[in-house]
Amino acid sequence: MTSAAETRKDDARRPFAMRFLGALRLDARVFSEVEADRAALTQATVLVILGGVARGVGALGEEGVPGIVVGTLAGIVIWLAAAALIWAIGVRRFEYTSSYRELLRTLGFAAAPLVWLALCALPLGLVAEIVWWVAHAWAILALIVAAREALDVSTQQALVVCVLSLLVALALLFLLGILFVGRGVSA
Repeated sequence: MTSAAETRKDDARRPFAMRFLGALRLDARVFSEVEADRAALTQATVLVILGGVARGVGALGEEGVPGIVVGTLAGIVIWLAAAALIWAIGVRRFEYTSSYRELLRTLGFAAAPLVWLALCALPLGLVAEIVWWVAHAWAILALIVAAREALDVSTQQALVVCVLSLLVALALLFLLGILFVGRGVSA
């Protein structure tokens, strides 16, 4: 019989593919592993990039190849901003425990379900739209699990932090939209 410490040690050596599948299953142990594994930032970055590329591939028919680049860059920006907002609200406001880098690692793995967006490139009709919604809903659930594990809080507390972060992000986007629209209208 193995001890809990040996199990954690074995989990820490789990290959990237196993971590990816664990993130898809919303396995809290995977998010805890990557929170503690400083080397997992590269893996998290790979998942964010894969999610962005998958989004671009899924929208290839409407956006062409530039959509892959834009999707990838947008994925990276959203990842960095989400980690900053969740850190600011969770750690600075509510005094939960985490570092920005821990949040980057866990939230990067929360992007795993977005790889399914590549399926939207197939001529699936309504099924492609369903895949789009399911992949995003799945990623939101993964975000909540990731935030819960990184902040060491309950699911309800993680949900509150994620919802507040989303509201702040939407408010900022709204304000930026007004600034850009205002400049376009007056020109």
